[in-house]
Amino acid sequence: MTVIKSEKRSFDINVSVAIIGGGACGMTAALSAKENGAECIIFEQDKVPYGSTGMSYGAICAAGSQIQKSSGIEDCADDLYEDILSITNSKTDPKLARLLADLSGPTVDWLHQKHAINLTTEKSWTGLGHRQPRLHAPPNRSGETLMSMLSAACSKSEVDILTQARVVNLFADETGNIHGLRVERSDGAIEEIGTKSVILATCGFGANSDWVSKYMPEIANALYYGHEGNRGDGINWGMELGADTGDMSSYQALGSLAYPQMLVIPHTLLISGGLQVNKNGERFQNELDDISGQSLTILKQPEAICWIVYDEKAHQDALRFEEYLSAFNLGVPNQAETPAALAEQMKIPSENFTKTIQASFNYVAGKETDLFGRDFTAGRSLEAPFYAIRVTGALFHTQGGLCIDHNAAVVRPDKTPLPNLFAGGGAARSVSGPSCQAYLPGMGLCTAVTLGRLAGKSAALHAQDI
Repeated sequence: MTVIKSEKRSFDINVSVAIIGGGACGMTAALSAKENGAECIIFEQDKVPYGSTGMSYGAICAAGSQIQKSSGIEDCADDLYEDILSITNSKTDPKLARLLADLSGPTVDWLHQKHAINLTTEKSWTGLGHRQPRLHAPPNRSGETLMSMLSAACSKSEVDILTQARVVNLFADETGNIHGLRVERSDGAIEEIGTKSVILATCGFGANSDWVSKYMPEIANALYYGHEGNRGDGINWGMELGADTGDMSSYQALGSLAYPQMLVIPHTLLISGGLQVNKNGERFQNELDDISGQSLTILKQPEAICWIVYDEKAHQDALRFEEYLSAFNLGVPNQAETPAALAEQMKIPSENFTKTIQASFNYVAGKETDLFGRDFTAGRSLEAPFYAIRVTGALFHTQGGLCIDHNAAVVRPDKTPLPNLFAGGGAARSVSGPSCQAYLPGMGLCTAVTLGRLAGKSAALHAQDI
């Protein structure tokens, strides 16, 4: 998986724009490249395009969209930009934050209106860094559904997707200009294809244990819940070509992976009044503070697990989420009419757990103040029947990557762009700052589709200028 330095040569097959990776970023980039007059091919290593997007809720963070307005939500790019800077304590690239904030709303509207990507605003998901509901999600809140819609849009636009086709080498001259790539097919056949522009849509490096240990050792021993193909190939190619990288220690983790079932449990259970308790039946953090960083706190609890405790109303609402529905159908959540009965099922101290539940009632009523700083007064008390589901903290995907400019062109340390290399999604640096404590929900797919659309346009225009 290296860059081969060679002078420009001829190829039997040529394409204007080569897109490496067939997830949300790659497919969005292809739709954009076609719209801007370029023929393109997506090279996808799997048999069926799925990737990290397919393992997610399919929720895209965006501000100021027509989709929001149709739901009565007033939001704007300025507010998203401010929220990004606020949650990161300004420890991110402000130009990239501004770019994503400005383009996110128009991008989801473009997907919705031009390509029939059915997205609605997830009204119950706010907070955790967002001042307004900004998650734009497909029906049944499923990344698989989003991928199916994007695949259908690519088919309608006559985008060529070459599956079971792993790019193993790039051919580039001494200036860093890429003029071809080598592709290995599932049957072992090797193909070499010429190109004018390359888009890296290869996601991050969560499956690369060596890189995870190097850049983010504190999460290295946690479970990894992501695509096994995310080994940092695109980032590595960029680095070999002299590209700059940023925030390689940044990642998204979540403390809501049901274990051992490996199903993602929605944070709406906590947003709607739910609690987290450890094996001692006690709360240990503000459940609504830092959706990503709280995973590290959970990993420090006994047996590295906690329980999400919620009620019937939250349960009924969560059934909209495909993975939660699967968990319920598998009988994963415990259910009881009283806290004491639920504690018995959970095998935790009943007295401690009952006191924890009662304390939450007092917080809601304003009789006591939560020691962890959570404001319960705007919420509601949990009501019987009660539910509990066991979860752990896990690494989902990395947030650091190649630095890009306002055209999604990959840049060198001196900020000059490489000749014809573009990146988006997990291959590019995101806006979560240097660690895991500043991840905004939906930002992963925001960078995928927003930068994917931008990279597709820029790569197409570059190919036409040659």
